[in-house]
Amino acid sequence: MAIIPSERKWLVEFRRRTIVFETADLDAESAFWAGLLDGTVDAKDTWHNIWVDGDWHLAVQFAPGHVPPVWPDDGSSQQVHLDFYLDDLEGAHAKVLELGGKLVKSADDPDARTGFRVYTDPAGHPFCLAWP
Repeated sequence: MAIIPSERKWLVEFRRRTIVFETADLDAESAFWAGLLDGTVDAKDTWHNIWVDGDWHLAVQFAPGHVPPVWPDDGSSQQVHLDFYLDDLEGAHAKVLELGGKLVKSADDPDARTGFRVYTDPAGHPFCLAWP
């Protein structure tokens, strides 16, 4: 049964939403995402915030036992991944590699009208660079 807005029991306003990456290496992980998104790092002891244009975009949390997801692997859950859509795929590719990311799957057809490449950040979290 669908909930019609007027039937909602709670009216909750979320003030902030963010994606949090766990990692055993806070500095490498936060530097990667800040560099890729042209942002800055606000570093605390076990938590780093990534700010872009004055807005909080991502967070990185220290997790000493972090085990990176495996892509692709039907036996290992990715749990979440990010897709970034852009026009300059080769420029973004070079930036990802320079910042310590790794290409794990090339595009099936790089000349196709739409497609994606799969990468991992320094802690092994998968994300895609995609183009339409």
